Amino acid sequence: MSAVAETTRTQDLKARTHATHDQLDQRIMANQPFASRDNYARFLDAQYRFLRDADALYDNPELAKLFPDLAERRRYVSIAADMGDLGRALPQLAEAPISSQLDVATAMGWLYVVEGSKLGAAILYKLANKLGLDEKFGARHLAGHPDGRARHWRAFTSALDGLMLDEESEARVTAGAVSAFACMNAHLDQVYA
Repeated sequence: MSAVAETTRTQDLKARTHATHDQLDQRIMANQPFASRDNYARFLDAQYRFLRDADALYDNPELAKLFPDLAERRRYVSIAADMGDLGRALPQLAEAPISSQLDVATAMGWLYVVEGSKLGAAILYKLANKLGLDEKFGARHLAGHPDGRARHWRAFTSALDGLMLDEESEARVTAGAVSAFACMNAHLDQVYA
């Protein structure tokens, strides 16, 4: 009889959020964000709103204990610069939906989505290059870390998978991820309305 390998929390979270994630990816690409710089700027606007909402994660003292490089992972400043490159004013936004005091489990769910988007950004970055955008102009927030995207993702998933959580906290991780995906969908609604 062969042993069944246990799945990690990250693998379980990916499975639990797959449909929502896939729907969001399809929705983004349906808006053809790389058909023109104008289309890209609209996508950038939605991304800016989402990263602004998630920015408080990078000030969360509990997450900082898990990730010594948490501040380096932040992309809010780079996306604001990308908006400026394209001559777009930063939208005036209401208070962000999360705070730096968010509980660790929910924050990890949000961070799973934000950090995971950096993996997909590898493909988006190549598409942005075709519009003449790169890590110095217009696509800073899509550029990979000099040490590699995969290395930083593995560091994140290692910390996420290593957390000892009870059943209620596990549910909050999933709820945080679902909330983050819903937040990005809401911003797409605003930008593409």
